[in-house]
Amino acid sequence: MRLEKFFEMRKLIFYTLMIGVLTIVSCKNKTVSDTELNWLTIEEASKIGSGNNDKKFLVDVYTDWCGWCKVMDKKTFTDPAVIKYLNENFYVVKFNAEQKEPAMFKGKKYEWTPMGRNGVNQLGVELLQGRLSYPTIVYLNSNLEPLAVRPGYKTPEQLLAELQML
Repeated sequence: MRLEKFFEMRKLIFYTLMIGVLTIVSCKNKTVSDTELNWLTIEEASKIGSGNNDKKFLVDVYTDWCGWCKVMDKKTFTDPAVIKYLNENFYVVKFNAEQKEPAMFKGKKYEWTPMGRNGVNQLGVELLQGRLSYPTIVYLNSNLEPLAVRPGYKTPEQLLAELQML
């Protein structure tokens, strides 16, 4: 009787492990581009942006205290249609306009400077063309040259319409 239970237990463990392995394998076959955005740093974008690609850049300029920035992260940038369109047509970049660490972009070093309540990284000032408003999406061409600066919260539908006009 004990021997039968032992074999039943082994069989149960074997099937449980097989289900686990199959689950892991099926999850690995799904690419990141199917389910989420692959956010780049501004430094990573600077290395890619040489004009040798056909994708534009979407730079999400945010701050840690910005409530609407967080809403866009949770609702807009997790929308499956937005993810699909962005992953096919854009490199997506996150940039905290108030980061104190220097930022390297297109061979130039941008420093944080005291300004207002929290200070600002000078790259944020340059990207936003001096109009510090958050969230703001900055669109760049494949050479990292500005195409458009679009401030404000956007629903998934609004963002998709904006993206398709570029």
